[in-house]
Formats: sequence, structure tokens, C-alpha cells
Amino acid sequence: MKITRLETLHVQPRWMFLKVHTDEGIVGYGEPIVEGHAHTVETAIRELETYLIGQDPLKIEHHWQAMYRGGFYRGGPILVSAISGIEQALWDIKGKYYNLPIYEMLGGACRDKIRMYAHCHGDSIQEAVDLALKRKSQGFTAIKIALDAPVQIVDNKNYVDKQVERLSAIRAAVGDEMDIAIDFHGRVSPAMAIRLAAAFEPFYPMFIEEPCLPENVDAMVKIANSTTIPIATGERLFTKWGFREVIEKQAVSIVQPDLCHAGGIFEAKKIAAMAETYYGAIAPHNPLGPISLAACLQLDACTPNFLIQEHPTLDDLSDLGNGFLKHPFKIESGFISIPEGPGLGIELDEEALKERIFEGKWETPRLYHEDGSVADW
Repeated sequence: MKITRLETLHVQPRWMFLKVHTDEGIVGYGEPIVEGHAHTVETAIRELETYLIGQDPLKIEHHWQAMYRGGFYRGGPILVSAISGIEQALWDIKGKYYNLPIYEMLGGACRDKIRMYAHCHGDSIQEAVDLALKRKSQGFTAIKIALDAPVQIVDNKNYVDKQVERLSAIRAAVGDEMDIAIDFHGRVSPAMAIRLAAAFEPFYPMFIEEPCLPENVDAMVKIANSTTIPIATGERLFTKWGFREVIEKQAVSIVQPDLCHAGGIFEAKKIAAMAETYYGAIAPHNPLGPISLAACLQLDACTPNFLIQEHPTLDDLSDLGNGFLKHPFKIESGFISIPEGPGLGIELDEEALKERIFEGKWETPRLYHEDGSVADW
């Protein structure tokens, strides 16, 4: 079996799908994307296609090494995201070839179902509370909220009080049995992160995500050592090498590799194993589409230190595959059953997909402080 063609599809709202074709008619799916840079990633895929055409798609690890190490320059979001989507598609082909789910080829299932958490954002405290109650009624046992943005490097007490007011109101509404994570989104300085974490501790957050930007690991270590709240990060780290320092320095309790950015399914499995040696957990990052979710579920099923899976919870359920997959995923009582089909266990609905195709232009929103200076998004 040989790879014959790589096909990319830009689909709304901001995703890009990949179809890797073979001479035996088996097609593998992947989701290579950097949000806001879809065309740049697409170009990287075209450059890698030169190597891949004519290759045996079953030699996944060999091709990963060749794509990553074959050039002088390594890593970074563009190259590794392109590799990630290709790697997902190769695993999908391999699973279809052997008629096995991917998790069966990576050691077999460790669980019967995957615990999910939902996004829970609102422009006002009441909106956030109402949405949290809706998530609870939908069966979710965990949600993630976000801080108001932008945040000053040293912000005032009023800002902190408003964030506490929101968290307090949500906790009171949903009760102590629901887990609440808080996404700092890398918007916060270490000094403010420490102040906010101290104010949040009485409400027992599940974790704080990206309390500061990930480039300075020692800054994150300082935050982690200041609080009892578990720290999570990883959506902007790439490959096992990008995660090494945060794990070794125990800056985090939970790693969050994005399988569309960090190197794919098997690379995330390696990252999870690294975290396991420090008694850490993995909660894969996923704000993307149904192919990304399918890849995550395969990893979640076979990874012993899996904690919980992110789910963006779009109103039209497109992130579960509605309008994209012939058989969309279903969340029941806050869980998704592990897929049973071969490969990723999904099949694109080509007819429905036609209505979602677009030119691929999407810009990351930009934030500014009141003085006009650029703020972290």
C-alpha cells in the first residue's frame, strides 16, 4: 500500500481537515491546523507531501521522524501541526487496514467511557451561572470558565473581586459535586496569577489552566508552589521535548497536549507517559473539530493517567460531528463511550460537508488595554 495524495479541506468555523489517500482505496482523516494560520499549515503539508507520496502509510513512527528530523529546522506550531494531522491520518489508515481501533494498537482500552468537560463562558455572571446550570442538566460533571480579559500585569482589587464573584456564584449554583476548572489563557502575569489563585482556593477549582505563558517554566513553578490548586498547561507546547521541562520541574500536575499541535496521537501518548513518571495526569486540549475529538478519544481510551477531555460544546453540536460525520459522537451523562470502529472510528459525511467548505480565512481576535497597548489574548 502506498500514499498517493494528500487532500486538504477548509471547513467552518475555523478548521482544516486532511484526507490521506492510498492506492488501495483506504483514506485516513486528520485535522492539521493552527488557528488563524490555516493556509500556512496547508503550505507545510504540501512541502511534506513531496516526501510522503509513494511511501508505505503503515510506517508511522518512521515517517514522523523523517518529517520532524529530516530538515535542519525542527519544531514550532506550523511544522508540528502539519505533522500532527498527517500522523492522525496515518493511524486512521493503519486501523482501517487491520480493522482495529487505534487504541487497540496502542495497548488496548483502560476504560469503557471518556469523561468530558464543557466550556462555560458568559458575558455576565448571570449568563455564566445559567450556562453552568444548563451544563449540569445536560449531565456534565465538570465545566471550565475563563477570566475576564484583558488583564493588567498588576491589576486592581476590583478585578480580583469580580473574578471571585463569578466563581462563587457558579459554585453556589452547581454545588460541590461539580468540578470547575479556570482558564487563565496565559493572559496573566505570575504576580497576578498568585493573587488570583489565592482568592480562588476556597472554591476548590479542579485546575488552573495556563496561569501564565509557558515560555518561562520557572515562573510557572513559582505559581505552582504558591497554591494548592493543580496547575495545567500544554496547548502551546510542541512534542515531547517541549513538555520535558514543565514535567521535570513539576510546574504542572496536568499536561494538556493538543493532538493537532503537539505531534499527533502517539506523540501525546509519549507525553502522557512522561507525566506518569511524575504522577501527573493528562487532559488533552481540544477547541477544534470532530476529527480532533476522535483522535483525542483514541488516546484517552488507552492512557492510564487520563483525567478528563476538553469539549468546546458548540450550540450546533458540530464539534461532536453534526454536519460533518455520518455518525456523530454522543455525550451521555457527561461521558462519551469509547469508539468501536476501525482507525479513528469515524466517517465523513461528504454531502453535508459541502455546506461547510469556505476559503479558510479566520483571524485570532486582538485585545487591547484601555491605554491602547496590546494585551494577551
